[in-house]
Amino acid sequence: MGKRNSQRKSAAMFDSDDDSSVTSSSTARSDLMSVSGAEDVQFVQDSLLDQALDALDEKRFATLLHQCLSSIKKGSKKTSAKEIALASHAIGCLALTVGCGDNAREIFEESIRPLDESLTSTIDVSKIPSLLECLAIITFIGGNDQEETERSMDIMWRVINPKSGSNVVAVKPSASLIANVVSAWSFLLSTISNLKLNSKNWQNSISYLSGLLDKEDRSVRIAAGEALALIFEIGVIDKFSAQSDNASDATQEGSKPLESYIFLQGLKGKVLNQCKKLSIEAGGKGSAKKDLNSQRNLFRDILDFFEYGYSPDISMKIGGDSLQTSSWSEMIQLNFIKHFLGGGFVKHMQENEFLHDVFGFSPKRKYLNNSEHKMSGGEKRMFKSPNSVLNKARTQLLNKQRILSEGRNFGHYAINHEDA
Repeated sequence: MGKRNSQRKSAAMFDSDDDSSVTSSSTARSDLMSVSGAEDVQFVQDSLLDQALDALDEKRFATLLHQCLSSIKKGSKKTSAKEIALASHAIGCLALTVGCGDNAREIFEESIRPLDESLTSTIDVSKIPSLLECLAIITFIGGNDQEETERSMDIMWRVINPKSGSNVVAVKPSASLIANVVSAWSFLLSTISNLKLNSKNWQNSISYLSGLLDKEDRSVRIAAGEALALIFEIGVIDKFSAQSDNASDATQEGSKPLESYIFLQGLKGKVLNQCKKLSIEAGGKGSAKKDLNSQRNLFRDILDFFEYGYSPDISMKIGGDSLQTSSWSEMIQLNFIKHFLGGGFVKHMQENEFLHDVFGFSPKRKYLNNSEHKMSGGEKRMFKSPNSVLNKARTQLLNKQRILSEGRNFGHYAINHEDA
């Protein structure tokens, strides 16, 4: 009898009475509010965890950077060319990965001096190309203004054309080293919008590059040709022409604007004739057909640009998407970054937002992959983990529903059994 009374109390508690229904709903709401409060606490905890993970990533970033710089700072005699190449490439890839921002700025500020000192002091020519590429990449991403870009360009130029009285170790540059320097120098020149019109410097640069067009090595000719096309694309001669129209302009380093303009026009005429010859050059004994065709095609494009103002249009397939360039500056940037990244180029172009911004590239795959919201680590812990706040709340709710259901069934059974 006591058992039946107990069962009847249970039935009254769980079955069909409006007041009891309200009571159970209120209890459920109270429990859900408790879950909500726990969720808020968990959210704060997860936010703090995300901050801690971010701080850990920052520490790892700084550790990797300084380990690489340590290899470069050891000195030319203590560090192998392979170690220098790996460290330099790692720093450049790190800058490309973080993109513009404080981290890229830190990479530039921490690396510029060690790279300058290494390029100045090394006597091992095999170490220089990787250092040059690293300097170009970190300046491209982390340099804040034109003066910093010009400083890096000057560091590069001194490698093959050291100034008298400078601390640069005199090393006779090989053809490949000259090509590397000119390519890196052009890469940074492509980012400059407001030229400083120092006529003597530009006359010297164009004269030097024109001389390289007469070298035997085709990689040197191609690098020099691209640099010259870029110089004329950014309007060096046009800017001197504008200055020459104003007879009252002050002279710069003893050279009047009109005289500079006439001299540069003469240089352009010389370059034009050189390009015509290189665009139809016949292959000699032992000449690589691929290199010859590359040279001919490039200098035909340069001729079209000089004579008609046509810039090269390049279309490159990246996955299922097409990347377009329509200027010498874009082409030079694309070729340099592609060469630097090597086998990682396609992956970076598909996923690296910094490079998307540089080239105005919007891969379709990116939007397909991002059609669903990509959860952060904190969101995954909150919503996906078995121990997440959401799953705990869901479990509590299911348990309450199960208890309610069992109570109703039990009360219904007790009443029917008593009636019987």
